[in-house]
Parts: sequence; structure tokens; C-alpha cells
Amino acid sequence: MKELELTPRLRAVADLVPHNAALADIGTDHAYLPAWLLGRGQVRRAIAADINQGPLDRAKLTAQQYNCTDKMEFRLCDGLAGIAPEEVDTIVIAGMGGETIAAILQAATWVCNGRYTLILQPMSAQPDLRGWLWYNGFSIEKEELIREGDKLYNILVASYGGAIELTAGEEWAGRQYQGMGQPLRSEYLTRLLDKVDRAIVGISRGKDSLRDPKLAKLQQVQAELLEMKKEWEAWQR
Repeated sequence: MKELELTPRLRAVADLVPHNAALADIGTDHAYLPAWLLGRGQVRRAIAADINQGPLDRAKLTAQQYNCTDKMEFRLCDGLAGIAPEEVDTIVIAGMGGETIAAILQAATWVCNGRYTLILQPMSAQPDLRGWLWYNGFSIEKEELIREGDKLYNILVASYGGAIELTAGEEWAGRQYQGMGQPLRSEYLTRLLDKVDRAIVGISRGKDSLRDPKLAKLQQVQAELLEMKKEWEAWQR
């Protein structure tokens, strides 16, 4: 049997899962992540959950192929709706939009407990997710940047308690500190600035653009990202 290999994005997520965790993988699709973790003894059990039956059927085939059906359960449910609080201590939600991830957490009030580790990998709307986390009392304990193809992906590790308010720029890029060890951060900040610049140009072309509240917010983000990039580059010298 061919060894199961994860994409760089999923491997980076896997590396952040605590040892001996009781895992819930939300939006599991093929269940490659829990199967890989179970195969290496990194988690003691796993729940593979998906809102659609097709992906869950593929997850069951993966579990059979890699001999881990005895330690993996399967749930057809919307987000965390089919999972009981006592069943897990680590929750992975990867490959969804940031607003969708926030909505899943919003609907499961039991995650507002420091015993749970949340590992979140948003495909879009990262500012919305970071903003939701701190506003609702979650601390972002760690962020990782990973390259897969020509894209950069964020992975956030969060838990309830100890929330620190983020600035507009930090909602976009996350907090930074000297020695945090992210070799891709300079490129990430450049990409974010390009995105903000394009958005500002687009709004500026519209009628009454100066009255658009989005313009002022984006200009604030732009200024803060520029300062963050200057600070980061100074630290690298």
C-alpha cells in the first residue's frame, strides 16, 4: 500500500496538532488529515465530519485503505453541530472561507472554553476571522505561513481566553514580533499591500468615493501594513 502523503498545506496543519489529541476534522473531505495523524500515532482518536454525504463516503474509504476505521468516527453534520463537547479537545477547520469558519464557531458556543485547541486554515477573509476571534474572547497563540504552489496560506492556532485586541492592520496580517521566525512574512505583507492597493483604487473610481467608509478603513490598513513591513525588514537586517 502506498504511503499516505499530505499536501504542504495539510502537512503544516498536521504539524500543529497536539500529541495524543482527540481530534475533530471539520469539512474533512477525504479524511486524509485524520488518517495521516492516526497512522503516525499522533492522535488517539478522530472524528471526520462533513456537511455532505459524498465527502464522508470518501473519508470512509480512506479510513479503510489506511487501516484506521477503529479509531475514526464519521459524522454527517453542519460544522460542529453533530459533535459533543466531551468527545474532542482539538478542532481543525481547514480549507474554508474565514467567514464560514467564524460562523461554525459562533454556532458552537461550547468552544468558548480554554480546554479546546482550534487549528484554523482560512482560504479567504482572514481579517474577518482574526477580528471575530479576538472580539469573541479567543487568543491567537500562533500563526504559520506555508507556501503551496504560488499561494501562501495562513494557519492559526487559537484558544478561548486571554484575547488581545487587534489593530486593523493586525486583523489583516496578524501580530508580529521580533524573532518570530516566519521566512515568508515579508512576501506575505507585500501581497497584502498589493491587495489593499487594488481595493483602494477600485473604490476611488466610484462616485462619492471619499464618503465611502470602506475607503477610510482600507487606508488605515494600508498605513499600518506599510509600518509593519518596514518594521519587519528592519528586524531582518
